[in-house]
Amino acid sequence: MKIRVGFGYDVHQFSEGRDLWLGGIKIDYERGLKGHSDADVLVHVICDALLGAANLRDIGFQFPDTAGEFKDIDSKILLKRTVALLQEKGFSIGNIDATICAELPKLNPYIQEMKCVLARVMGIDEEDLSIKATTTEKLGFVGRQEGIAAYATVLIEK
Repeated sequence: MKIRVGFGYDVHQFSEGRDLWLGGIKIDYERGLKGHSDADVLVHVICDALLGAANLRDIGFQFPDTAGEFKDIDSKILLKRTVALLQEKGFSIGNIDATICAELPKLNPYIQEMKCVLARVMGIDEEDLSIKATTTEKLGFVGRQEGIAAYATVLIEK
């Protein structure tokens, strides 16, 4: 058995007039995130970590923001395609540990639904997906509520 790990980091700034999508679900909040797709920073970071672990570069390489087909796309579609790319190389997901950094909105009430939705998209058990939320104690761009950051570490197996 071959085991590989991957790490991802992503940020998106807040934007007026957009819906806030995180972890594959719409969050009730006054601002969304800026991006070519739906800007779901949590899904993007999971994609990046998975792609990196499988040596498939990153989300920008696989799904470039210069391609019209990805404009305003639901990031769950990108995640599903990412999992398919891994499967083509013979990999399966062992587990994922992800952290969302945001001052607002408070995300704890949404974590279980995010886990349910994303586990279903990836075809894994919810037990194999950890999602945590934290703040930056009002420090940096996240602390100033200019955007949201996310990190993910993944383990894949062949």
